Amino acid sequence: MNYEQILSRLCALSGPSGFEGPAAEAAAELLRSLVDQVYFTRLGSVVGVRRCGRDNAPKLLLDAHLDEIGFIVTGHEEGFLRFAPLGGVDPRMLPDREVTILAAPPVTGVVACLPPHVQTAENMDKSLPIKDLYIDVGLSQEEAEQRIPIGTPATYRGGCSPLGEELLQGKALDDRAGFAILLDVLERLEDKPLNVDLYVLGSTQEETHSTGAITAAYEIAPSLCVAVDVTHGDSPDASKNETFTLGGGPVIGVGPNCARSLSGRLRELAGDLDMSVQIEVMPGSSGTNAWPIQVSREGVATAVLSIPERYMHTPVEVVHKQDLEDTARLLAAFVERLGEGEPIC
Repeated sequence: MNYEQILSRLCALSGPSGFEGPAAEAAAELLRSLVDQVYFTRLGSVVGVRRCGRDNAPKLLLDAHLDEIGFIVTGHEEGFLRFAPLGGVDPRMLPDREVTILAAPPVTGVVACLPPHVQTAENMDKSLPIKDLYIDVGLSQEEAEQRIPIGTPATYRGGCSPLGEELLQGKALDDRAGFAILLDVLERLEDKPLNVDLYVLGSTQEETHSTGAITAAYEIAPSLCVAVDVTHGDSPDASKNETFTLGGGPVIGVGPNCARSLSGRLRELAGDLDMSVQIEVMPGSSGTNAWPIQVSREGVATAVLSIPERYMHTPVEVVHKQDLEDTARLLAAFVERLGEGEPIC
């Protein structure tokens, strides 16, 4: 899997929560050669199905969400746009930031900011709330109202590119890096016999309410699920107790949202593969789609497999290419060995 190539394609597309169309179409195209069937759910999630050929085989769901944080236009003021967040937007990231307004055709804008020369020392140390910020699109009031209606979504402008030799940086790596891993898993499993029907889900609206995963899991009714997402990576100013090392390997979740049998299998497999892994204790909600999927229908055994990521929910998220490859290798081995000598779940 060429992660740089795949993520350059996926991350360049805009797909904020509720408006994932371009990213979902690209995800479906990437899935088609790797599975038996590709379809879209009513809420726009993408599902790829690889059948094992056995009657009434258990269903394994692998999930990674396709949406990204973003914005939605709420009004116009002298040609400037008022906006609200879609998902967990950090207001510190916004002043002087370039954004793409998803009008028809798209419009580039910048979040307005006061230069330091006209700010007080007190104001320079403060983060402005989003309700006090505007997007400058270089249009008059009449032009802005005509070209960019209220309700138009927007995202950070950018894509994905290398950072040094081993890292990738860009927007929407949360969680298109996870979806790229699922594509890699399918490639690694090509022509290998399985004991489960494998469902790969590129879900929508995770950043707002996990709605895409909730509805897709209800329709698929899997026996078990692995949610692949990002977790907080290390940086000089971050707590060492709450972050994970980039390049230190996949992060396996442990806690009430993670079936002990599945977390245990992943840890054992990592040992068999001589692979370094990291353990994240999740005493409550994992903050991933695994939380609502776990209680779909009569219940689904879930696991959480995460990628360490620096600067989550910013336009410059950073991941390590080796972590992506190792996560795919571990997950592919997990899928391949399901049903070999022990119950599926």
